[in-house]
Amino acid sequence: MTGISHSSVVDAPLAEVFAWFGRPGAFRRLAPPWQPVSIVEEAGSLRDGRAVLALPGGLRWSASHQADGYDPPRRFVDKLTTPLLSEVLRWKHIHQFAPAGPDRTLVTDTVDSRVPTFALRAMFTYRHQQLAEDLAAHARYRSAPLTIAVTGASGLIGTALTSLLTTGGHRVIRLVRRPPRDAGERHWRPDDPSADLLSEVDAVVHLAGKSIAGRFTESHKQGLRASRIGPTGKLAAVAARCGVKVFVSASAIGYYGPDRGDSMLTEDSPRGDGFLADLVADWEAEAASADLRSVCVRTGIVQTPRGGVLGLQYPLFLAGLGGRLGSGSQWLSWIGIDDLTDIYLRAIIDPALQGPVNAVAPEPVRNAEYTRTLADVLRRPAILPVPSLGPRLLLGDDGARELALASQRVVPRKLEQMSHVYRQPKLETALRHLLGRVHA
Repeated sequence: MTGISHSSVVDAPLAEVFAWFGRPGAFRRLAPPWQPVSIVEEAGSLRDGRAVLALPGGLRWSASHQADGYDPPRRFVDKLTTPLLSEVLRWKHIHQFAPAGPDRTLVTDTVDSRVPTFALRAMFTYRHQQLAEDLAAHARYRSAPLTIAVTGASGLIGTALTSLLTTGGHRVIRLVRRPPRDAGERHWRPDDPSADLLSEVDAVVHLAGKSIAGRFTESHKQGLRASRIGPTGKLAAVAARCGVKVFVSASAIGYYGPDRGDSMLTEDSPRGDGFLADLVADWEAEAASADLRSVCVRTGIVQTPRGGVLGLQYPLFLAGLGGRLGSGSQWLSWIGIDDLTDIYLRAIIDPALQGPVNAVAPEPVRNAEYTRTLADVLRRPAILPVPSLGPRLLLGDDGARELALASQRVVPRKLEQMSHVYRQPKLETALRHLLGRVHA
């Protein structure tokens, strides 16, 4: 059997669902993260725009929207138009929308293609779940359209977050260190930001900073501090002078130190020891130094096969080469990338959220349990443990202790007290969604 028809009902009005598909970022929000493709271009119009994907081997997937299939808010159509590839695979995708009761919409995707049904089912299961949960997040944190300036917008978290924001109807201004390429960018000098950099901006999300990954040499440590401490305080000061309502800064659970045993760590727990604890404490002080609402998002181990720890582990486990790290007893405080972007969205919108917030799932797990769960989801063995010597060789003793072998049992006490809704609070369901392994 080839092609597929997949339907689901989402809790949002017809016009709102159709409008969501027409906003910048929708294509990115729906792209399955386990697929080895990247988005080159989003369609500027559902009527006659074009979307382009980069495929392995240098191939391009070009899908053109068909004007004769455009019937808002009930239907739009795209068709594969890449020469040769379109003849081999054939692809016509009909997107249909119909009322399904008060403020509910039936969404149906029908694809006519030579691609086998089994190869498409996981993708459309993911897309429909992603659509429903994104719409639910926007409903929970409803707001008039805001102008939001974002540093680090092209990074792993920044790409996911900016797409979530723009599909919610907000305007994103990317703060970039190179010359701006379009009206959606502004030139940002981290050590000397211009006084009007944040004019007419409602909120700032500050994600930029040198990657923590790497050997903890003195040069690396100095680079980590230099990219965070000064620039964060200066950006916050400009935000306050320009009348920005909220300053949301990335932070990390490294604040609690590399090993606090089995203690459950909340936002009220004292700071730990070590380089990262010192760095995060100083970083957060800079973010809170200006006279405006500030939120520091203490992020756990982000789960997405597009990068980070899962991005490294996914191909190894898929090949049956995975296993626990060291003893496997260390606590891992994790969070799915979409739950993380929801926390950023709430930090922007909800005036009750301020100060440090633990951006982790409600149930941290030990490394051995994480390993078993990932292996079970992928239906692979996990029998090749990685000795602690491996991370020490790659990261040095300090880097291995504070990163790869760190044990932090962090819980999201502040979010729990605010009745925060998680998309995937359980590790297994989160991994199944992210890796296209949801049970039929």
